Parts: sequence; structure tokens; C-alpha cells
Amino acid sequence: KSADAPVRLYNGAPKARQDVHAAVVDIDTGTKDLQQCADAAMRLRAEWLFASGQQDKIAFNFTGGGRVPFKRYAKGERPDAEGHSWKATAKPDASYGAFRKYMDLVFAYAGTASLEKELKPVAPSDIQIGDVFIKGGFPGHAVFVIDMAENSVTKSKRFLLVQSYMPAQDIHVLKNPENGNGSPWYAVPDDKLVTPEWTFAAGSLRRWN
Repeated sequence: KSADAPVRLYNGAPKARQDVHAAVVDIDTGTKDLQQCADAAMRLRAEWLFASGQQDKIAFNFTGGGRVPFKRYAKGERPDAEGHSWKATAKPDASYGAFRKYMDLVFAYAGTASLEKELKPVAPSDIQIGDVFIKGGFPGHAVFVIDMAENSVTKSKRFLLVQSYMPAQDIHVLKNPENGNGSPWYAVPDDKLVTPEWTFAAGSLRRWN
């Protein structure tokens, strides 16, 4: 969004803290308190898969343990709250509108606890765009690696992070609190990763399988 855009909650109210973001991503939040932290990571991955014609790869685990693929939802099947039992209760629909409703269902029944188990650990030195720093729990938190740069000589890496938070709010690019000038670029951490609203312990970096 525009450079001076505030972070707004799902109900349109401004977030209490407006000092943690460098930019706001121009993507909808929805009108319910659903798209929170892990949900933002799942949303961005799923949007990329949908836009690149890889809809068959869109699938997430519910907290109850069941695997919920979009391709089954698109056929008109609907899962129970655990993600184990399915029934054909709707007409087949593989449109973007159906995908967006599917994502709201995922947001309601998945979160940091399920997503952390779903992802595989990766060494920070091997960080890539699309990776997730995550702490599973109730509450937990997750931030998503949205962009990277690498020095052609030293090979040192810098990366950008985005997050949503609680309550559901605009996905936004995080400032790095360790940079006094408000720069959003982060260096690869040796141990913990400090973000404006959460500190991730060493070993928190994960990647989609």
C-alpha cells in the first residue's frame, strides 16, 4: 500500500502499535478475526501456489491432525473440525473465490501449533524466501521471509520479514528493532531472532516440505 499506510485490524480500526512496520502489504485481511500470524504465512504460500498454477499443492494440517487439501475442497467436499472426516456437501468450485473461503476455513482450524509440526527445520545459513520463523503454541507466533539480498563478494545475506498478529490485521513488513534507522533488513541470526513484537529462539527457522 502507500508508504504512509497504517496497519489496520480486520474491523478497520488502526492497530495500537504503528511503530513496528516499514510497509503494508496490499492484500485483504478479511472481515473476521481469522488471518493472524501463522495464517499470514499460509496465505502467502497458498496465494503463490494458486497464482502459479500449482493448486494441487495447496494443503495444510488442521490442529486436530487432519490434512486438508484445496483440491478436495474444490470438488465440493468439506472436512470436520479435526480435518479427518469429509462429506460432499457443496458444488464443485475451483475459483479464486472458493480458494479464499477455503483459506478462511484453514485459518479457523490451523495455527502455529499445527504449522510448526508441518514444516521441517532448516539452518539459518541456508535461509530462503518463503521460509518461516515460528514458535508453535497457544499463543505462538510466526513471521514469513518475503525477500532476500546477498552480497556478491562476501555472500552475506539480508532478508525481509512480514507478519500478521493478534487480532487479525494487515500483513506488514517488519522493521528491524536492532537497526536504529528503522531499516527492515535483517541479518542471518547466530541464535535468537529479535523482531518488534516477538523474539524467536535459535532453531525456529522452518521450511515447507
